[in-house]
Order: sequence, then C-alpha cells, then structure tokens
Amino acid sequence: MPLDNSAHICTAAAVLTAAVCYQGWRILNKPESKRTATERSAAIVHGVTGLIGNTPLIRINSLSDATGCEILGKAEFLNPGGSSKDRIALYLIEQAEKSGQLVPHTDSCIFEGTSGSTGISLAMVARAKGYLCHIVMPSDQAIEKSQLLERHGATVERVAPCSIVDKNNFVNVARRRAAEYGADDKSGTRRGYFVNQFENPLNSDAHYRSTGPEIFQQTNGHIHAFVHGSGTGGTIAGVTHYLKQQVPGIMSFLADPQGSGLANKVNHGVMFAATEREGTRRRQQVDTLVEGVGLNRLTRNFANLLKPMQGDSKGKCMLDGAVSVSDRDAVRMSRWLMANDGLFIGSSGAINCVTALHVAHRLGPGHTIVTILADSGQRHLTKFWNDQAMVSLGHDVNAPATLDIFEQQ
Repeated sequence: MPLDNSAHICTAAAVLTAAVCYQGWRILNKPESKRTATERSAAIVHGVTGLIGNTPLIRINSLSDATGCEILGKAEFLNPGGSSKDRIALYLIEQAEKSGQLVPHTDSCIFEGTSGSTGISLAMVARAKGYLCHIVMPSDQAIEKSQLLERHGATVERVAPCSIVDKNNFVNVARRRAAEYGADDKSGTRRGYFVNQFENPLNSDAHYRSTGPEIFQQTNGHIHAFVHGSGTGGTIAGVTHYLKQQVPGIMSFLADPQGSGLANKVNHGVMFAATEREGTRRRQQVDTLVEGVGLNRLTRNFANLLKPMQGDSKGKCMLDGAVSVSDRDAVRMSRWLMANDGLFIGSSGAINCVTALHVAHRLGPGHTIVTILADSGQRHLTKFWNDQAMVSLGHDVNAPATLDIFEQQ
C-alpha cells in the first residue's frame, strides 16, 4: 500500500535529522586542529587553542589587479595570538607533553629566545595549558612586544643584541635559563623546557602538517608559487616541503630583508649581504628595520631547504630563488597596502608582498602566488609603523602613487 504524503514527509524529516546529527557528531569528534574553517564555525572549540589555524586566504586586490596574477595572502594575523607563531607554540608544547618533557600544572616553565611573536604565542598557549613562560628577547625589538608578553603573564628578559656565538645572545640566555630552572627540584616535576625554535625540526613539521595542507585545500591545488621570508626557517621549510609533494612544478621563493645573507646563499651559494661589508654595519644581527626574519647563519630548519627533495634526480634545492628586499621597499609596500587594500600588516608581511610582486612579474599574468601575512602592524607601532622614526631614517612614509616604484630585480 503506497505511503501517503504525511508519511513521506515524516520519513524525509527523520533522514534529514539523522544526517544533521551525524554531521554534528563527526565535526565534534574531529580534533580541532583538523577541522576546516567551516566546520569550526559550526562547532564549539575548546579554549583559545581551538582558534589556532584555519586562517583565511585573501586576495590582495591591488597587487592582483596590477599584475594579472592572483596574489593571495594567508591572514595569519587572525590567529588568537596575532601571528603565525601560534601554530608552532601549540604544536611544540603538545609534542613536549606527549614525550613527557612537560606536564601541566607542575610549576614547569617554557623558555624561549625570540624577537617577540613566538614569545607572545608561547605565553598565550602556556597560560591556557597551565605553564609558566620566560621569554628572552633582543632589546632593540619594538617595546609593544614586551608589553604584550607581560600582559600574557610571561617573564620578559631583554638583552643586548649580539652574535649567536656569544654566550649572551638571546637564544643562548634562554637555553641557559631553562637548564637552571628546576635544578634544585628533587622530585623532578618542576621542569624548564627550552623550545629552541631555530633548530627544532618540529617547527617546520608544524607547518608541514597545518599551514601547507590548508593552503593546498584553499587553492584546490591551483597554485604556481609560494613566497615567504625566513627567521627560524620553519614556515617556509614546512610549507614548501608539503606543497612540492602535492603540486608538480610549484616554485618557492625566499623573501629576504636587507642585511640578511640568506638570499645570496640561495641565489649564489655564498652567505653574504652587502651591509656586512666592513664599516657599514649599524646593528649586531641583521642590518634591517624588518623584525622576525633575516639571518646571517643557517638554522637547521632552513638548511633542509637547501637539500634536494627525496627522489629528485636533478639534485636541486627546494627553493627556486630569492629576492632581497630593501627597507625602503618594505616601508613603501606597507603604506601601499594600507592605502589601497586597507591591510595593516607588519614588516615581514611587507617584504613578502614585495617579493610576491617580483615573482608575479617574473611568471607573468595568469599565475597564482601565495604568501603569508604573519602579523599585524599593531605590533610595530613604535618602529616600523612610526612615521617619525621612519622619516628620521630617510624613508618616505607616503603611499606610493604606483607600483612601478618598486625596485626591479
């Protein structure tokens, strides 16, 4: 006997309800780090760490329209801690917990040497998970980074900038503080954990497992080039390694600030920067106003990029080139993006966008180029976004009238 309409409706409603319930159950039982942005918006996340990752990929309209390429920026400044460093902070702490190096609520303390952003992310995650946090940073970094760290409950130790071979380098001081912490605790539960972001391979692994897959999904694999700078080397190494495994023919380019020797190392095989000539240096580390990227040494994470990928018979390194970006162009790009796109980004994002512009000119119209907008200009108010300070260094803080002003390489 055929069902009447009401029976059809009841049956359909029951099936729909079951499907909705199953979908909700599936999302809620998926680890937060593996939920898509759509899934996460439909679910309740567990604490502030549940907000990390799955950041939007936005079209940078002014650069895209001018070049005929799709130039896309991953808005990492929308992470809860305000930068891409949230990813490694969460991943490295979770891995330390899994290995038994950290146990929450034991008065244990996380130590790191950082220019600021990693420290802020570590302080946030540490509070959320029940740890103390001690950050050592160079004293020439923007003061608002120290203030943010303190507001997150971290102990902040600012030290004079000096070479990594100096025992008083900020990284070496952090390592020493971690070793000293808890040394008198006979129970062994009160531990000091040194994150060691510059040399820790878990740094790039965090981006291989999260940032890279997100970019691949968001572009549906339609991507021709990836552009990023290198501080620790974790982001560019992890994302490049993942995308090159997934997208045949994709290219990866380093964005390097002036004073850093990495671009010359990639392009010519020799670590050298013009500002390293005798009598020309103004600073101890890298002669640039850009914070968080650029080095004159190879970190373990970045060094892995100079090796060929497994199975590559040609023996080429994973980077396809590098662009050295002047401070002048970094300032110009930041002001251009603010005036034309409403994007208020930090100094590393500015050099990424300059490099993306150069790559677009190199590849020609019709290509898709992805870069990272690591943090907001809000972290650079007293230096990079301080017009008076920039003018005193000889930089024009007015937005350029055209993109033609950017130095061609």
